Amino acid sequence: MKRSATRVWAALLLGGIFLFWACTPAPEPCSDKLGCVDIGPDEPLKLGVVQALTGKVASLGQEQVRGLELALARRGDRILGHKVQLLTEDTGCRPEGGANAALRVVADPKVLAIFGTTCSGDAATAAEVMSRAGLAMISGNNSAPFLTAIGGARAPRWQAGYLRTAPNEESSGPAAARFAFVKLGLRKAATINDGDIYTRGLTDGFRQEFEKLGGRVVLDATVNKNDTDMEPVLQAVVNVRADLVFFPLFQPEGNHVLLQARKMPALTKTVLMSDGSLIEDSFIEAVQDAARGMYFVGPTPPRQTSELEALVAEYKARYHAAPPTFYYVNAFDAANILFAAIEKASVQGRDGGLHLGRQALRDALYATAGHPGLSGPLTCDQFGDCAAQRFNVLKLTEPAAGVEGLKANVVYTYAKGQ
Repeated sequence: MKRSATRVWAALLLGGIFLFWACTPAPEPCSDKLGCVDIGPDEPLKLGVVQALTGKVASLGQEQVRGLELALARRGDRILGHKVQLLTEDTGCRPEGGANAALRVVADPKVLAIFGTTCSGDAATAAEVMSRAGLAMISGNNSAPFLTAIGGARAPRWQAGYLRTAPNEESSGPAAARFAFVKLGLRKAATINDGDIYTRGLTDGFRQEFEKLGGRVVLDATVNKNDTDMEPVLQAVVNVRADLVFFPLFQPEGNHVLLQARKMPALTKTVLMSDGSLIEDSFIEAVQDAARGMYFVGPTPPRQTSELEALVAEYKARYHAAPPTFYYVNAFDAANILFAAIEKASVQGRDGGLHLGRQALRDALYATAGHPGLSGPLTCDQFGDCAAQRFNVLKLTEPAAGVEGLKANVVYTYAKGQ
């Protein structure tokens, strides 16, 4: 009796297992050249978030995360019925931080894509890791030309699968150069970068355009990150008798250049110009009246629309503060492009599970055309640039008016191809 009962139970168990196997949908066969991700009906959809969340640009990283969160909130924090799980890593705005953060994210085979980064230097290393792993990555903040395209050709640090909704600052340097040469009538300029991929790209772009117009870059200098004594480089500016100094530096190096330049009588009449990295309330508050008369070149802000007003209201309700910059809008647009591409590339089973090819996701991202972004219409090209290259030159005339007063004082607009 015991043996027969055991056999009966064994038969029932084996039958149950067989029925379970028979009723469980088999994974979709994968024909995608980069591989596939299968997400069960009750599994979350995983996205890596790789941003600078500590250090001097942590506020910009926070704005990128907030743009992503606002886009997710509009979808009920779900994509195709699946709850979205964010795997967040901090790069510290350092190249090695970008690589390490991306390595931690791609170690999970279920991660579909990466949202990041904040800084262009860590984007270059993170994108290399991402691309080799077969993922896709989209940023709402990177702008260095070296990441996508220069002069209509693939840039040195281009990586397959990397895209961005911030405009390529290939045109930022030329915008500053044209304004200096054509509008201000200056002929001798000095440039100062900090050696990284972002600032070097901007000063190179300035030099090429300025010299093409007929001007001369009489000093092309580099300072180190965390330098505090800028007197040597500023004395070099004096020695070459430059009419203008273009220094697209971050804080605090940009602060040091400005404040120490204002203390040098020989630079009293020298025009000082930086870029969007110093279009910050924190910069104006730190330097106060020393910034009066200074010029800044940065991307044109989003056009004020009812849709943008609604997003601002959502931002204030969620974070109990007004947005300090408009960069979160580029992040919001980047997130929505990514979500739409995931929806387009995914095959959804009857049980709600998802099957997604990694190359199919990349293809869907690159196929983005006429996306109605709040930062403007977005069409992604083969290099990963999705935004139009349009830049304003701003002049700070009243520090007390803060960054909003600065952004309202547009003295020149440059659009590539116009």
